[in-house]
Amino acid sequence: MMHLMERMKRMDLETETKCIIGVAFDVMNEIGCGLREKAYERAMVREFQLQSIRYDQQRQFPVIYKDTEIDTLIPDLITHDQIIVDTKTIPQITSREISQMFNYLRITRLPIGLIVNFYYPKVQVKRVHLSDRT
Repeated sequence: MMHLMERMKRMDLETETKCIIGVAFDVMNEIGCGLREKAYERAMVREFQLQSIRYDQQRQFPVIYKDTEIDTLIPDLITHDQIIVDTKTIPQITSREISQMFNYLRITRLPIGLIVNFYYPKVQVKRVHLSDRT
């Protein structure tokens, strides 16, 4: 029974990530490439609103070091209460961005992150699963 529930949850995550990627393509088709990251974040928020997709913008998470809060992590977007969406406008998604996303997932305890790069006319997306690092 638990195996079936895990598969269903994974299927839901897959459907939700495809939906977010579709939003990214809608945004790119509408406003093109080359703008600041914040413009894409705001455009994605507007599209989430139009499509009635649950999201949080700039939710805060404490960064804890040895039982002491030392900082606050503020991811760009969280959708469906479980997916971090990080908008970028960089020439290439590198191991640095992937490692950063793993760290975001570890701190937030969310299962999946999407790095969405609007640098080129074709949207680049990198899916990062917390389970890939554990």
